[in-house]
Amino acid sequence: VDLRSTIFLSQFPVAQFHALMEDKTAADAIMDRIIHASRVIELTGESMRKLKARDEPNQDEEGG
Repeated sequence: VDLRSTIFLSQFPVAQFHALMEDKTAADAIMDRIIHASRVIELTGESMRKLKARDEPNQDEEGG
């Protein structure tokens, strides 16, 4: 598998990955392979879904 063109997405920051896995040895091995030659981009701020939901009227109140 050529990981050079693979994109990994997660709702968790990279710093939390290790803590999410019970088997710390497996976590180390997985993270080593993913992070070794990666560019990590962490997004901050509210999700677009939350922002959009806040700006739209409540569909339940309008019978939607």
